[in-house]
This record gives sequence, C-alpha cells and structure tokens, in this order.
Amino acid sequence: MKDYYEILGVSRNATPEEIRKAYYKLAHKYHPDKGGDEKKFKEINEAYQVLSDKEKRSQYDRFGRVFEQGAGFEPGGFDFGFNFGNWGKDGFDFEFNLEDLSDLMDNFFGFGRSSRQKKDLKRGKDIRVEMEISLADVLNNNEKEIVLPKFVMCNRCQGTGAEPGTVIKECFSCRGTGWVQQIRRTPLGSFTQASVCPECGGEGFRPEKPCQVCQGEGRVKGKEKIKIFIPAGVDTNQVIKIEGKGDAGRRGGQPGNLYVRIFVKPHSKFQRKGDDLYLQVPISLTQAVLGGEVEIVTLDNKKLNIEIPAGSESGKLLKLSGKGIPHFSGWGRGNLYVELIIKVPKNLTKEQKRLLEELRKEGL
Repeated sequence: MKDYYEILGVSRNATPEEIRKAYYKLAHKYHPDKGGDEKKFKEINEAYQVLSDKEKRSQYDRFGRVFEQGAGFEPGGFDFGFNFGNWGKDGFDFEFNLEDLSDLMDNFFGFGRSSRQKKDLKRGKDIRVEMEISLADVLNNNEKEIVLPKFVMCNRCQGTGAEPGTVIKECFSCRGTGWVQQIRRTPLGSFTQASVCPECGGEGFRPEKPCQVCQGEGRVKGKEKIKIFIPAGVDTNQVIKIEGKGDAGRRGGQPGNLYVRIFVKPHSKFQRKGDDLYLQVPISLTQAVLGGEVEIVTLDNKKLNIEIPAGSESGKLLKLSGKGIPHFSGWGRGNLYVELIIKVPKNLTKEQKRLLEELRKEGL
C-alpha cells in the first residue's frame, strides 16, 4: 500500500497548510506539461485528494484506505480502479478495474482531459485556403505566392505577451499548475475535478504587465506573404500542407499549419483523365482515306507532327506515349491520346462536286 504522507514528503502530523504547500510544490515540479513525470504527477494528486479531505484523511489514518458510500475506495496499489469488497453474507468480492486510465481521469478527475486541452491552448489555428491553377501549370513544378490574412507574432513583445522590460510570473490562482480544482460528488463518491485555470488560460503563468500592442496575446492580426510549392502532376482536390504557416500561437505557442486545396481549371482543348490527356484533331476526308500527316500543338505549346494511317475512321485514337501529365510520384508521365475527327465539307465548289460524283461512280 502506498504511503501518501511519504509521497507528499510530509509528516503524519502535517497541518492542512503544510499538505497544500507540499502538493503545489510537487505538482509544479512533476507537471506533464512542464516536462515532468506524468505517473508521479497522478500519484501526487491521488495522495492530495485524500489527505486534503478531513474525513478521508481520518479514515486513511485508521484503516489505510478510504471508504465512500459503502464502497471500498482502496488507494493501496492504486491504478484508479475500484474494489468493492466484502459485500453480502458470503463475503462476495467483486473487483472492477478500468484499464483505460486516461478515460477515468477524464470522467472523474479531469486531469487527462485538461492535460490534452492545455497542449492546444497556445497553438495557433490551422488555415485552409483554395488555389486555382491552369492545366498547363500541372506539367511542371511551380511556386505560387499568396498574401494571407492571419494572426502573426507581435513584434513589440516578440510573442511573449509581456510588455518589454517586464517579467512573466507564476499564476497566483493555480500556483503554476495551469488548472484549479473543485470537489465533484458522484454515485461512486467525491472526487477532485481539475479544470483549466480561468486566470491564466491553463498556461500557469501570466505577464506582470500585458503588452500594450497585443494585450498579452503575443500575436496580432496581420498579413504574410507565403510561397507555396506546387509539385508537377497535382490534381483537383489534392491538398498541400505547409507546416507552421497557419495562425501564430498565443504567447509563443506553436503556430498552426496551412492547408492549400488545389483546383485545376478546365482547358479549352485538352481533357484530363487521370494522368492521360485527350485531344480532338479535325482531319479532312482525303486524309482519313489516303492517310497523311497533321500538325498538333501540345499542352506545353510545342508543335508535333503525327502520322494519320490510311483508312482512319472518325473517333480513332492515336496514342502518344509519355506525352501526358507527369505522375505525382515524380516517375514517368501519362499518355496523350489524339482523337481523329473527320471534317465533312459543307460548301463544295463545282469541281469538288464533279470529282465526288466521279468517285461515287467508282463505288466510293
């Protein structure tokens, strides 16, 4: 069984004030958010919740355990489980163990929840924006610059939240722990519940004199020019993450991230399907029948001659390997598919009509 007096480093005759001072000193030293031992910190809180309560302390001194509403609340070998012992005439012993310690802390003591909340109290918010690029931009790596309205670090206090020349002191209300405690009564007994300190916002410290510009926030509303690297092969709805370019954190806290969602504008001639491109090319009737050569302009504005096989039908696809969109992985490219569309003339000259009549006589 654990010795709560030994855990707090006080004698069995210690006064409530001595117990309180010992607790605040140790809680500050072993606080997880200050790099302390979380297991030791929980043990300290466990000891304090018993020894700080007159009735619980009396029971602990007499029996080495605390009894609450008929249930045996046994700190010895304490894993924040409950032992309901010696119930009924037959001495029926039912033991209820909660394996998830953090859930129990959340529900009854608030330590786990408060600790997780405090990790995010100073962190800046993530920012999400949308960016539209052309289909041609997808062919190569690009760098775009945007001006982003956001919270930026206060230049006057350099993010500390304190007026220059002043100091940051330990919060008087929570004694630097970042939370305050209150007694909560439940069907399982009375428990000490921790909540974020309203005076310091859970940080444990407060500026002696808040910065006149940011009012102690350590950040102000402003704008920042940000360069965004857009890799080749990116597609619509892909999101680019830029770490640390979201809102600045409070009082030197970690900044949030910037998330850029990409939208690729439709092209007037080229259609994208995955990493392949499709292009419709009109050809004449004689080119379709006799074959020949046609010039196309690729998406990157390069001229390219392609062979048209004799006897091509409208809708025939010609595959040009490696002429499509670069793969996002950086290896290889998709293909370019040229769809042949036979252009049927509508306004014929007399000579063209005569020749076509001759061809019809020949069975064409």
